[in-house]
Amino acid sequence: MREIEKTFRNLKARGEGALIAYVTAGDPKPEYTPRIVDALINGGADIVELGIPFSDPIADGPTIQAATLRALKAGTTPRMVLETAKEIKEKHDTPIVILTYYNPIFRMGLEKFLTLARKCKVDGLIVPDLPFEEASTYKEVAESHEIDIIFLAAPSTSIERLEKIIESASGFLYLVSLYGVTGTREHIQDSTVKLIEKFLPYTKNRIPMAVGFGISKPEHVKKIVESGADGAIVGSAFVNIIRKNKRSFRKMLREIEENTCKLKKAT
Repeated sequence: MREIEKTFRNLKARGEGALIAYVTAGDPKPEYTPRIVDALINGGADIVELGIPFSDPIADGPTIQAATLRALKAGTTPRMVLETAKEIKEKHDTPIVILTYYNPIFRMGLEKFLTLARKCKVDGLIVPDLPFEEASTYKEVAESHEIDIIFLAAPSTSIERLEKIIESASGFLYLVSLYGVTGTREHIQDSTVKLIEKFLPYTKNRIPMAVGFGISKPEHVKKIVESGADGAIVGSAFVNIIRKNKRSFRKMLREIEENTCKLKKAT
């Protein structure tokens, strides 16, 4: 059994949802990322997503776009992010998922990228701009390296297409909760709850469903999990803490851990 599946099974047995925490690797400096992830895990994050900074992050809002620019200016490269994942895995058992657009994979070469990812103990991959219809070779190579491939579903996804995505995906299904890009929101929309309820009969007992985009507060996490999702994905809230505390690393780590603890308690 792979680590992501094991994590969701253990959480389900304890009656908990998963808290999946995202940060852009290399923001504000590459050497900070392992310590930032320490704070997330110490605070209770069940799975951590590391974003590879890319110059055209089409799915991301202003918060993560700015983090991407800071990371790129600091010299962060895809190889550095994968090596950071290895450093984290040498210390923690927590599953590490890499989020990247397809261009960095293409530039390194699919086989080379996935071989390095496996060597660095990466558990899963999310590629927002690679639809499952065009991912057959990617899926085949990833599966040969025992790396979970996590596909996205959105409010516009038909049930027919959802079924095909579920058949192709492993690890968990990433449900995009709303139209638009990443970023914090004040409230969880009723449409998000209805979307979870709509897709739940198709994911239940087949693949865990984790919901992202716009989730930033404990009450958001609680509502998502109570609506039937297996996990909540929080990104921009953590990236905002990093941005606000660029000049005070200790305060940054303390706030990240404290905020993670509050979010985890809501699962």
